[in-house]
Formats: sequence, structure tokens, C-alpha cells
Amino acid sequence: MPILATKKLSDAVGVEVLDADADRLLHDPDIPAACMAALEEHGVLLFRELHIGDDAQAAFGRRLGELVQFPLYANPDVMQISFDPDNPNAEYFASNDFWHLDGALDAIPAKASMLSAHVIATEGGETEFASTYAAYDNLSEDERQRVADLRVVHTFAAIQKLTYPDPTEEQLTEWASRTVREHPLVWQHDTGRRSLVFGATTSHIVGMDPEQGRALLDDLQARATAPERVLRHAWSVGDLVIWDNRGLVHRACEFDRREPRRMHRTTLAGDEAIK
Repeated sequence: MPILATKKLSDAVGVEVLDADADRLLHDPDIPAACMAALEEHGVLLFRELHIGDDAQAAFGRRLGELVQFPLYANPDVMQISFDPDNPNAEYFASNDFWHLDGALDAIPAKASMLSAHVIATEGGETEFASTYAAYDNLSEDERQRVADLRVVHTFAAIQKLTYPDPTEEQLTEWASRTVREHPLVWQHDTGRRSLVFGATTSHIVGMDPEQGRALLDDLQARATAPERVLRHAWSVGDLVIWDNRGLVHRACEFDRREPRRMHRTTLAGDEAIK
């Protein structure tokens, strides 16, 4: 019998875990391996209305791997995502509305992220997920050959310009201080699988005409994130979602940012560079 009982959330990606409460997540010795195997297979795990607190969420995360630290927050294991003016990252959270990979500008991107809902929007505010493994698998053989050796430059400015199309000089200076990262368009994973590396941080394809490169990146993303290939999760308070950051892109859906929507994120540090 499978260690985890699950139910498919969509034809494209994701399952709901039906038989794991907070106590089991924290104490069952088989849970860590089972969760990581399920992430590899399904991409997204939903624990509906789990109502796990920050300390327990972090403790569960540490059972799965090393945690990324967020030193600007009271609990550095947990980043609070909100548009509260006191939130130290509030200016940048608007860019979560665009398809992205967490840590695309890092030397090693995050392995996985978990997000729990503490306050939800009256309307909107869902989170969408799309598989970048499937994005590669669905290419034709000719397309795979075309993209096999392409390299893409990722910048902080690229994603921020989507939110702030008329930036101030101060913003431009701050964006320019961030790391610029060059990645292959096709990620050859240690597991042997391949995925596409795209999203709102992409600036241009190295050695390609900028307009042609942008058109190719936009086409690949549009196909990979077509409605039939996307899981859209409508949050309830207490939901916990974990996703495979190495094989997915995700984005937040629009909502009235005057509302106090608040999500708590814990991130598993990566151990595999994009190559």
C-alpha cells in the first residue's frame, strides 16, 4: 500500500495528500522520503486545511532538507508574504504575479518551497503552477534540437520592469546591483530528466537577435502555461502547499492588495545548479 494516499488535483500537475495530519508530518519516519518522491512524480502536494503553525512548518521543512534563511523576518525560517507596508519585501512581492522560478538568480536555486495560508483574499489570490518538465517533454524533436544549446541571461531588472515599467533612478540603481545569472535554456537534471528554464527573470538569449529571442521565450512560456497545463489552487485558510521548484514555475493571481492577504513561506535550499 502506498505510504501516502493522494488524489489528483488536475490532469497536468499536483495531488492532494489525504492521510497526513500535522502530527504525522512531524513524526512519521517514512514521511520525508515519501513527500520528496511524490514531489518528483507530481510536482505539487496539497495538505488541505492543515493549520500548521510557523514553528511546526519549519520543523517539517527541516525533515525534508536544509532551510533557506530569511533574516529580515522575526522567524528566519519563515518569510511572510503580504503587502503590509511594514513588510521588508513588500515592494517586490507584486512581481510574484508573473511566472517565475524561485532562486533563478542564485547560483543554486531552491529545491522546493512550502506555502501556508494564514489570511486569504475575498476574491482572487490563487496560486498557479505549471510543469517545466512537461514543457520540455512536449517539444518536438526538431524543437529540442533547436533549444539544446541555447543560454539565457536572467536579471532582477527583467521581472521588476514588468511591475514598474517607469522605474525611478533609485530603483534602476538597486536593480543593477543585483546578480546577473546565465543559465542554459534546457536544464539537464541529476535525475536524467530535462526541463525548460524560463519565466519573468529572463532578459535575452545569448547570441540571438533580441526580438527573436524574446519571441521564442514568450512562445515556450505561453505553451507551457496554457490553461489545460496549469494547476490553479484556490486557497482556504490553513492550506499548506509544497511544490518542486526545480520542475515548476508558479505565480500568484490578482487580488485586491488593499486586503490583508498573508502567506507564510518556508524554502528548502537547493543542492543542484542549473546545468
